[in-house]
Amino acid sequence: MTSAKRPTSAFVLAAGKGERMRPLTATIPKPLVPLGGKPLIDHVLDRLASAGIKKAVVNVHYLADKIEQHLAHRAKPQIMIADERKHLLDTGGGALHALPKLGKDPFVIHNSDSVWIEGLGSNLDRLLDAWDETTMDSLMLVAPLAASIGYDGRGDFQMDPMGRLTRQSGPKMAPFVFAGVSIAHPRLFDGAPAGPFSLNKLWNQAIERERLFGLRLEGIWMHVGTPEALAEAEAALMEPLTTSSD
Repeated sequence: MTSAKRPTSAFVLAAGKGERMRPLTATIPKPLVPLGGKPLIDHVLDRLASAGIKKAVVNVHYLADKIEQHLAHRAKPQIMIADERKHLLDTGGGALHALPKLGKDPFVIHNSDSVWIEGLGSNLDRLLDAWDETTMDSLMLVAPLAASIGYDGRGDFQMDPMGRLTRQSGPKMAPFVFAGVSIAHPRLFDGAPAGPFSLNKLWNQAIERERLFGLRLEGIWMHVGTPEALAEAEAALMEPLTTSSD
């Protein structure tokens, strides 16, 4: 069963320092680094707008003025700024700080360095359609390791037939990696600490409640976190989608 009302708001993480992307981020923030001739954050915001997201709250810290100036021209989605110039709050603290602007309804959380080449249909539309607030505190888009570019880890999650996620344990590689996009119900943040903290803390608590779910990304996921990953993503955009996610 899915919720009748799809989320229409999003929190976009754009406050990081982009240290792994240097020297490209010496003078511009990572969300403004171009991929395929378009800044990373515009890939994200264009996709959100196409999926019916009306409002995007964007957090800023490093070179915040440049991000604000770049976003000033956007009409869709409506942009609101969550200012973290004084204190960088990490992913969880940043989302908690933005909650008053996001409202009481479930919302999308989207990393600004996470982009993908679609498979069949829109992954973000599929994620929004799959959201069920009666059973989920968070729903993640997860990519198969074999269909990921720019990721050099050992994977993040196992997923059962119902879509419930658990952390990988032991020496084996996990089959799925978090693709940088999720939907969160505000109750996910109940009891969250003040100050900086990672969303991983809240996701682990949701796993214990069996309320963290995943949806498999169809296509090619690209984590654009380093100059090398950026070059790989540029090359992938120039080629037709030939890699199967099966």
